[in-house]
Amino acid sequence: MTTERAENPIDETHSREVVVANEQGLHARPADLVAREAQRWESRIEFIGKAQRVDGKSILDLLTLAAEEGTHLVIEATGPDACEALDAIGNLFDKKFASNDSNVMTHSEKTQQEKHGSGTSARINTVACEGVADGNTNS
Repeated sequence: MTTERAENPIDETHSREVVVANEQGLHARPADLVAREAQRWESRIEFIGKAQRVDGKSILDLLTLAAEEGTHLVIEATGPDACEALDAIGNLFDKKFASNDSNVMTHSEKTQQEKHGSGTSARINTVACEGVADGNTNS
């Protein structure tokens, strides 16, 4: 994975692996939930599966993953609220896209993240997000 994808040199890229656990896979309804959640965040959100990288804010792009039950996907988020976005989207997968929105972190609940001003290029960080360390992948 490259670090040149960051639009702002001080933004970090964080990643998390998720597994599609519901029997119907990532079909239209859960893809819509994921895209809507991703759209709430400032960070760029991308899903990687089967050598395919798609925009996590696009329901159509998510559907092209054809992610069936048991499919492992990597979510990458780049931006000032990347960790919070990964937590919120990861929750959707953890809860099998259940409609209980009380357990899903909303954009209004995100915390202010300190800017990491050191260095001129983006850093890929897969372990610094609090609450996602177990689901992170090593790049």
